[in-house]
Amino acid sequence: MTDTGERTDGPEYAVVIPTLGRPSLSVTLRALADAKGPAPRRIVLVDDRPLEDCTPLPADIPTELAPLVEIAPGCAAGPSAARNIGWRAVPEPWTVFLDDDVVPGPTWADDLAADLAAAGPGTGGVQARITVPLPEDRRPTDWERNTAGLASARWITADMAYRRAALAAVGGFDERFPRAFREDADLALRVMAAGWRLERGSRITVHPVRPADRWVSVRTQAGNADDVLMAKVHGRGWWARAGAPRGRLPRHLAIAAAGAAALTGALAGRRRAATAGAALWLAGTAEFALARIRPGPRTPEEIATMALTSAVIPPVATAHWLAGLVRHRSAAASGRSAARRARTLGHV
Repeated sequence: MTDTGERTDGPEYAVVIPTLGRPSLSVTLRALADAKGPAPRRIVLVDDRPLEDCTPLPADIPTELAPLVEIAPGCAAGPSAARNIGWRAVPEPWTVFLDDDVVPGPTWADDLAADLAAAGPGTGGVQARITVPLPEDRRPTDWERNTAGLASARWITADMAYRRAALAAVGGFDERFPRAFREDADLALRVMAAGWRLERGSRITVHPVRPADRWVSVRTQAGNADDVLMAKVHGRGWWARAGAPRGRLPRHLAIAAAGAAALTGALAGRRRAATAGAALWLAGTAEFALARIRPGPRTPEEIATMALTSAVIPPVATAHWLAGLVRHRSAAASGRSAARRARTLGHV
């Protein structure tokens, strides 16, 4: 990009980054500044911290990007709402959504320009190629393998360019998705349902594995509620159309049910039922733990983490799934209405 932030020949695009002010944001901005090629017309940082946090956004904005950067309040409403604030605030025909923990490659801007130049009038979005660096001296941990799945995920907004007309046609991101999970798949399915094509480009962006504590895999089970909303809006076949892995929810439900049966039987004094339930729970939990331990580094710490979290995940996943069924029980009708609006507004 230019040293002065002046416009250069190339596609008219804006960059939108929702952020909580993590230290990784400075790395992302530095990589954008260093990327060779035409600069964006503007960069919108959507500050999604709570409004009562009045401190300046903690980010080192490179001098060459400073004239391009705008900061918009996101009101802590989540990444879907933050991205909607961002793309609606810019007039450029293309918006590139980046996460605040990615590192665009050294030729990212040139490659993006090529991606957008190759996009025909019916192309609504162009995805980057995501790479996730893993340790070379040992097997990856469960969390590292989970993050590595982003490299093969489809239409993720870690780095995804959308045509503004396509976003406007479907109303942007569905803000009922409160987390950075499934909101990008939902948008992609609605954009394609409106008649647009989504393609994979040539630009490369690195998504490092961020530090996480022992219980991160338990917290991610909140996404089971979002999967309920996806099924309500897009039907049971959404997994295949979005290229998303099916996951282990059916097994988690079975393990949780076995544990509940064991507890209920013990409280009711039904020893045989309690023993059978406990045996099924133990077998299911052991299988789950071993499936996570085998491909990993098998260190004492990793084994302990897998044993503990494998016992906790099934009931937590079940609880989030049940909460999603309650929360989104009326989502199907609104989803059908959204699909009809998308088909009506789609111009291709």
